[in-house]
Amino acid sequence: MPLLTHQDDMSEPTEPSHAESQPSDVSSRHSRSHVLEARVVDVCDAIGAFIEYWGFRNIHGRVWGFLALSKAPVAQSRISKALGVSRPLVHSAIHELSELGLARAVGEGRSARWEATIDVWPVITDVLRQRERGLIDDARNALEQCIEEAELAAEEGQVPFSIERMKMLLAMTEIASRALRFLVSLRGSKGDERFGDLFVRAGTFIRSLRRR
Repeated sequence: MPLLTHQDDMSEPTEPSHAESQPSDVSSRHSRSHVLEARVVDVCDAIGAFIEYWGFRNIHGRVWGFLALSKAPVAQSRISKALGVSRPLVHSAIHELSELGLARAVGEGRSARWEATIDVWPVITDVLRQRERGLIDDARNALEQCIEEAELAAEEGQVPFSIERMKMLLAMTEIASRALRFLVSLRGSKGDERFGDLFVRAGTFIRSLRRR
């Protein structure tokens, strides 16, 4: 019987068959998909925190963000699972987003899927106009009444409060009011011109403060 040499015993390494490599490929794709979804949820959380700063609900931003980043309309159960929140919370947020014009249904009934309205600026500016203008007007009215009372008190004697600073704060509310009007009119054709005018006025006001 002929002896096998070391060279005869060596065989070419065999490539793994497609069937053998497929589970690894599937696992890799699943892992990448899981990581990507985690990153998407991070973005949704950031959007929620951002709009919460403006006075909206955090869940509104998170749900809208998930809808906006999804290529196709999404079921509420999918949103609930991805964001880790309850179905009733998602349902409530979807309903409110729909009323604001920020989400719309694709289909009818409970089987309806949802997609985001991407052009959110009109809705945001409407909310800001209603909410912030009221706050600015309240501050202006309170300052005007305070100044009037302080000036009457000054005619009778010394006043322990600075009328000059009251007027300075009143001027600041006017700057804030102008800034708000600029924000809600950005979609207009003269947005850049208004922007420049606002900064000129703000700069003049700041320089006047430095001289005091």
